Amino acid sequence: MSTTGSMRPAQVSAARRRTVVDALRRGAVPESGLDLLATGLDRFEAALDAELDAVASGGSVFKAVRGEYGSGKTFFTRWLGERAKRRTFAVAEIQVSENETPLHKLETVYRRLTERLTTSSFPPSALRPVVDAWFYALEEDVLAAGATEDDLPGEVEKLLVARLAEVSRHAPSFATALRGYRAALADGDEATAAAVLAWLGGQPHVAASARRAVGVRGDLDHFGALGFLQGLLTVLRDSGHTGLFVVLDEVETLQRVRSDARDKALNALRQLIDEVHSGRFPGLYLVITGTPAFYDGQQGVQRLAPLAQRLATDFTTDPRFDNPRAVQIRLPGFTQESLVGLGVTIRDLYADAATSPERVRAVVDDAYVADLARAVGGALGGKVGVAPRLFLKKLVGDVLDRVDQFDEFDPRQHYKLTVASSELTDVERNLAATVVGGSASADDIDLEL
Repeated sequence: MSTTGSMRPAQVSAARRRTVVDALRRGAVPESGLDLLATGLDRFEAALDAELDAVASGGSVFKAVRGEYGSGKTFFTRWLGERAKRRTFAVAEIQVSENETPLHKLETVYRRLTERLTTSSFPPSALRPVVDAWFYALEEDVLAAGATEDDLPGEVEKLLVARLAEVSRHAPSFATALRGYRAALADGDEATAAAVLAWLGGQPHVAASARRAVGVRGDLDHFGALGFLQGLLTVLRDSGHTGLFVVLDEVETLQRVRSDARDKALNALRQLIDEVHSGRFPGLYLVITGTPAFYDGQQGVQRLAPLAQRLATDFTTDPRFDNPRAVQIRLPGFTQESLVGLGVTIRDLYADAATSPERVRAVVDDAYVADLARAVGGALGGKVGVAPRLFLKKLVGDVLDRVDQFDEFDPRQHYKLTVASSELTDVERNLAATVVGGSASADDIDLEL
């Protein structure tokens, strides 16, 4: 997701720089500070910012992001999430998986959402600070309306019922749990308050005594999850957040689950899209990510015709003319030139905090960055599109760190690129296998069954 050239801010705090560099050294996508790396995304900015503004005004948006492995889907969604946080959105990133977060179980998806909920002020899980801020806002509104301290509990109860009236039509237990949480805090019963809040966040196996104390029963189910999401959006809005940005990442994993579970998951996705478009979730910006095979293949979206219709987007034209306002957007992936441009950006970001910035830039010059990019791409069968993660890991951990620490280290003399199988992902390992002997073995080829 980069082109040549850099748009980095002139001044970068040490903490933000360290967060980015440390993540790249581990071969991971940074959790924050992505604006320091995001070049080449300007083509999407106007359309996506307009959609965020629409959601902040009470609308809702569904977006599908497509791209091959290594094209920067996770980077893109975290970059967009940072833009959402600047608009005071809450953000949650959820990894879809068959065992941990099956998409056809929306109660589990909701639970992961509350576990991963974060704001500009609070890390995951920010559910309790958000709920506490909501009750504080209710109290402030009641006092501003002329209520006395003696009238406060009763007036807050009335306002709570009014604010959650629409939510209570679908999930009355959401308001019941909130009242129980507030009552437990007022009584100084922290254990019950924490248990009720966990139940409100979709956690199973909450103590029966805590549930009885506040008048709720059972665990959250598939249909109740949609009502609870609606309630969470109301709480977020009234506590000062303009919306909720949610990412369902790696949805293509649905292609590898049993056919019955896959069909249920695809139908759940269709249901979510319809609910978003119906206006049930004002303040929600929902994003999914997947590979082209997921969107176009018979083991993915095309398996459910109504879903395929909702996600249909024309990608037959030149990628330069892709419509960023469309329901599905395409990430073109890396070229050799854009990979080098990203490497130069990282080199400059690293050098700004190095012991000798001039030496880092001189020893790891643009030509060397280009050589390393070609070498990493070659180690992965010439597939530049899947090289960014490994390239940046090698650049930071193997080259820049050594240049910074050892005055005599020259990567052209003292470093030879090595790529161990253990440091590769499955996709990278399969591509690396094509380098030896010129072709992969039968065991290295993924088949759709």
